Amino acid sequence: QLPVVESGGGLVQPGGSLRLTCVVSGLALDDYAIAWFRQAPGKEREGVACVSPGTIAAVADSVEGRFTVSRASTKNTVYLQMNDLENEDTAVYYCAAEKQYYCSDWDLNRPSIFDFWGQGTQVTVSS
Repeated sequence: QLPVVESGGGLVQPGGSLRLTCVVSGLALDDYAIAWFRQAPGKEREGVACVSPGTIAAVADSVEGRFTVSRASTKNTVYLQMNDLENEDTAVYYCAAEKQYYCSDWDLNRPSIFDFWGQGTQVTVSS
């Protein structure tokens, strides 16, 4: 089993909401920063949001005010709440983990530093 596993993707209409879940196993979640990335067809992987073990979060400008990242350490789980979804949010969403105690916009621009990745979950926004 992968150390990080995403779920919660699906088909939603514009303006709708989804909550993605990332379950972490085999890793001490309190030692890891967790990030969400997404990749649309023909586009590069884009950092969406991340949260540090101290629950300090960073969110990309493209989703600011619409997406929220949070973590529930007792459940080894990180959530990405996505509201007011737009067609442009359609992508495969990935959860990634890196052993560090901080997370910022800098990390969202550098997916290569994250050691552990999930298999991805498809989010499709369409009417």
